[in-house]
Amino acid sequence: MSNEDYLRLATVDNFRDVAGDGYATTDGGRVRTGVFFRSNELRLSGPDLATLTGLGLTAIIDLRSQGEIDRHPDPAVDGADWLHFDLFGIPMERVAAVRTVADAEEIMETVYRGFVDDEHSRAQLGNVLRQLSTGAKQLFHCTAGKDRTGWTAALLLHIAGVDDATIASDYLLTNARSAASRARLEASIVEAAGPERAAVFAPTLIADMTFLRAASDAVQASYGDRERYLRDGLGLDDETLGRLRALLRD
Repeated sequence: MSNEDYLRLATVDNFRDVAGDGYATTDGGRVRTGVFFRSNELRLSGPDLATLTGLGLTAIIDLRSQGEIDRHPDPAVDGADWLHFDLFGIPMERVAAVRTVADAEEIMETVYRGFVDDEHSRAQLGNVLRQLSTGAKQLFHCTAGKDRTGWTAALLLHIAGVDDATIASDYLLTNARSAASRARLEASIVEAAGPERAAVFAPTLIADMTFLRAASDAVQASYGDRERYLRDGLGLDDETLGRLRALLRD
């Protein structure tokens, strides 16, 4: 089975290999495929569940809140432990109160800054990366697979030695991969609240470099660089980071 075959699940459009097609690293290496996978929520058809099971996953890491899980629990996948690490995502109570696009953009930037500034989110991210360092064939996901999942994937690619331009391109790939599911959600918002409200909510539905930069700026402000963020902010030691690099690199 090729990368493109299993990375195009019909019912989970943002499911893909963290390594892409084997992203180049800055020192001339490649990121190893078939190790870590990322996704939006696993609302799977029968055939897609069979395909996912066939990957031989050892763990599914759910980054969603308990409320999100209760609404759409993950299916059991044979051979894979289900693990829950609650990262703070988009606060829906604040989204419901937004009145302008600028309000929505500010909410999203707050979410991304929280990956750096919020103690709970840092602790959970550290736990996620420690879990990933225990071995290959693991999948992590949130609801849309763009914010909590996107930041986690960006950290993994940085640890692997991928340059920032490639990390940004991979982050933005969500917008192309999840176009169909995003269109369905936009249509439901239009039906429930009208096109004007849907336009206001639009920034919460996409991956945007402004948001990723908000997290990066917070890293710079609080830690100076990503290495100190990983070590001092997320509490990762050299052994853990070394295991991750060994798993991620060909």
